[in-house]
Amino acid sequence: MSIPEPAVEMHRTRVRLVWVVPIVAAIVGMTLVIQNWRERGPIVTITFESGEGLEVGKTLIKYRDVTIGRVSQITLSDDRTHVEVVGDLVKSASDIAVQGAHFWVVRPRIGVGWASGLDTLLSGAYIGVEPGAGGGRRTHFVGLETPPALAHGSRGRQIVLTAHDLGSLSAGAPVYFHRYQVGRVIEEHLDERTGEARIIAFIDAPYDKDVTPDTRFWNASGVDLNLSAEGLKVRTQSAATVLAGGIAFADAPVGSDTDVAKPGADFTLYVDEQTAMAPPDGEPHIIRMRFEKPLRGLVVGAPIEFVGVEVGSVTSIDVGYEPKTMHFPVFVTGKLFPRRMGLAYKMIHAAGEVDTDEDIARFWGQLIGHGLRAQPRSGNLLTGRLYLALDFVPTAAKVSFNPATRPTELPTIESNMGELQANITQVVKKLDALPLERVVDHLDQDLTALHGTLGQINDKLLPSATQTLGTTHETLENVGDFLTTDSAFRVNLEQTLDDVQQTLHSFKALADYLDHHPEALIKGRPSDPVIPQAKPPGKADAVK
Repeated sequence: MSIPEPAVEMHRTRVRLVWVVPIVAAIVGMTLVIQNWRERGPIVTITFESGEGLEVGKTLIKYRDVTIGRVSQITLSDDRTHVEVVGDLVKSASDIAVQGAHFWVVRPRIGVGWASGLDTLLSGAYIGVEPGAGGGRRTHFVGLETPPALAHGSRGRQIVLTAHDLGSLSAGAPVYFHRYQVGRVIEEHLDERTGEARIIAFIDAPYDKDVTPDTRFWNASGVDLNLSAEGLKVRTQSAATVLAGGIAFADAPVGSDTDVAKPGADFTLYVDEQTAMAPPDGEPHIIRMRFEKPLRGLVVGAPIEFVGVEVGSVTSIDVGYEPKTMHFPVFVTGKLFPRRMGLAYKMIHAAGEVDTDEDIARFWGQLIGHGLRAQPRSGNLLTGRLYLALDFVPTAAKVSFNPATRPTELPTIESNMGELQANITQVVKKLDALPLERVVDHLDQDLTALHGTLGQINDKLLPSATQTLGTTHETLENVGDFLTTDSAFRVNLEQTLDDVQQTLHSFKALADYLDHHPEALIKGRPSDPVIPQAKPPGKADAVK
């Protein structure tokens, strides 16, 4: 029996359409993965003290308000002292994550006269970044807790100011030039070596070119009140400076340097504009004065004036002691600035360019020989404050002066306030000696008598006066009745006035005649001449 051979049929393999979609999806996915891998930028880790306002997948990383990354992870550090934020940056931001880059969280911040990050109230906080100046790539950064004062390449220059007292200045305080804000304070700190306050300010371009080595800076914080003979003057830069402080600058009144100050140049921050614009004081000269009587009202910092010009101030007030006499004199130490003396300072400078203590002491010796003395005087009668006046007293007694003594000792005279008090005391004693009690008694008696007199006038004279006034009123009414139009009295009065008028006319005619014919007083008045009358023509005349 033969076994039949199996028939073999060939079938072609067909790709079903159901596999097309997964294959295409896989290809597209791989393409996206490759493209994402190629466009993926660096991954950075930023350390902050707190993760407030940050959310994974939502918080953006921005540079100049352009999104360059997103937060992908937020974890707590191992020691639990800070948080670590992982951010994925785009490839175009690869040159940002380099040495010197700064990251900070942008949140709403409000200060006096300024505000920032207000747009995050709606959109939420984000991480701002400032690229580094260049260098190697980095992946770990320590974030800033406050935004940097200068961001995004601000144009201008920094300057350093030194002051004894910072006042109300703080970071962000404005800097003014001609009352226009041209910069701001970016940092302030205390110098540990000198103990002075150092302020770093940034002046925006192009106003940074107005800062020269001769520029003067002063503290413009608060309100400047000046009461003088011209009235009360109030000056301030802006309302913000009253609360947060501010700095103003201007050219020196005698400045000659027109070169622009170098970045980071050091300047002195003066207390006010008046001090800043004053001529340079130079090195001070220390003087000492001795007073025998108390100096109530004299305080440290009180001015010392030379013929009315302030040339220094009091630096210390000490009480001395003399055991033999049990006396307690008062020693006052002050510092004088010879350059404030104007032409007198040039006399000191005649010997050389440096005003040495020996030259100044010899100069004081010449002035003392002409009667220069230090005297405390009243600077304000309301507050009782005193100041020291260096003035010439021609009647002052001669004193010895040693120019080699250090500090230089100036002779003194007592305050004129003592003489004023003595005069007031004498006046008070004279007032006490007056018989004021007897004067008061006599005055009381006179007032009592006057009161009685006024009572009599009220009781006796006033009723009689009232009656008299009533009678006078009735009489005037009767006179009015006589002068009415229809009364006989008025008619007779008018006739009489007419007769008088005619008589006056006759007297006037007689006076005029006598003025022209004064001989009539002797010869009498001639009779009037007879004027011949014309006769009518007769027959005889007619014949002729």
